[in-house]
Amino acid sequence: MREKLKSYINRYVKMEPYEIDLIFSSMSFKRYKRKEFLLKQDDVCEERFFIIEGLVRSFTTDENATENINLFAIDNWWITDIESFVYQIPSNNSIQAIEETTVLSLSKADLEILFTKIPKLERFFRIITEHTLVAFLRKDQIYMKKNSKERYYGLIKGIPAFAQRVPQYMIASYLDITPEYLSEIRKNKN
Repeated sequence: MREKLKSYINRYVKMEPYEIDLIFSSMSFKRYKRKEFLLKQDDVCEERFFIIEGLVRSFTTDENATENINLFAIDNWWITDIESFVYQIPSNNSIQAIEETTVLSLSKADLEILFTKIPKLERFFRIITEHTLVAFLRKDQIYMKKNSKERYYGLIKGIPAFAQRVPQYMIASYLDITPEYLSEIRKNKN
């Protein structure tokens, strides 16, 4: 686990071994069963999660109890509800394990302490936050320019292993189409 975390962080910001040790010692190891929540909608998000192994989804539930998936995260990705985490307000999102998931979590309080001890860590989180923002913007731009079929095939071509791990109805929710329509797209591949 420590090596996965070290490798991931060092892709963006080079850390000294003692800095990695300090970060790692501030984190909590957690294991979530399939369908277990890392965060429930309306709770305040107190943690950032680094996924060691597994798959989670972030989603909202509207007044009709319809789930709208806005993000998936897999091995070696960070996930949180950034608005709730930063402003310490109730979350609009839930984060739930799709399969058994192992994470290292970092509390907001511990992260603030680490920022003062390891200034490079603030740069690291700025960089991954920027990457996340760019991914959201790119997703929105792609959605505005492509039809549902193009979005689906773009997703499974771009991340084939991920698409095989996620149930089709969740992919449909993420693409903002019905499961029935996704089934039709998959049937009529041409």
